[in-house]
Amino acid sequence: MGTLKTEPARARLDLLAPAVAAALQEWPAEAPVDVDDVLVAPIDADLADTAAFCEAYQVGLEESANCVVVAGKRGGETRYAACVVLATTRADVNGVVRKLLDVRKASFAPMAEAVELSGMEYGGITPMGLPADWPVLVDSRVIATPHVIIGSGVRHSKIALPGPALGALPGARVVEDLARPA
Repeated sequence: MGTLKTEPARARLDLLAPAVAAALQEWPAEAPVDVDDVLVAPIDADLADTAAFCEAYQVGLEESANCVVVAGKRGGETRYAACVVLATTRADVNGVVRKLLDVRKASFAPMAEAVELSGMEYGGITPMGLPADWPVLVDSRVIATPHVIIGSGVRHSKIALPGPALGALPGARVVEDLARPA
């Protein structure tokens, strides 16, 4: 995990968005990963964007996961989903994601909308603690990664956890080829 100085996330709730801290407090006992295996590390908020973060903290892009919020409309209703993909890939928004949301067109949710609805900071949105009615679509490559680094809900820290844990989150669905190589 590069040069990150990690510690158990439940011991450093100050490094998490409130919704993420609440999700960790409600971590299911039957989850395939113990909550104490969810780690957090402080980072420079100016280095939260993936490329800058990976370079500064010596984390490989293949260990870094991104969570993007996608929106689409159907019958006047906006449908949202969180897509979790490795940094070496890009979510197939208008192919796979659009079909899974059952909408005519899908796109990245506007920044202000994603921030307001998630209660998280832009550049730090994570699949933990999102609205319960949002599906969390996780690319199968993420689940196959022994450990991944992902946002913590804020820009000044990152979460490190086993990849399989992301597929076991509430509302998560593991999807083959959710993403394409970048």
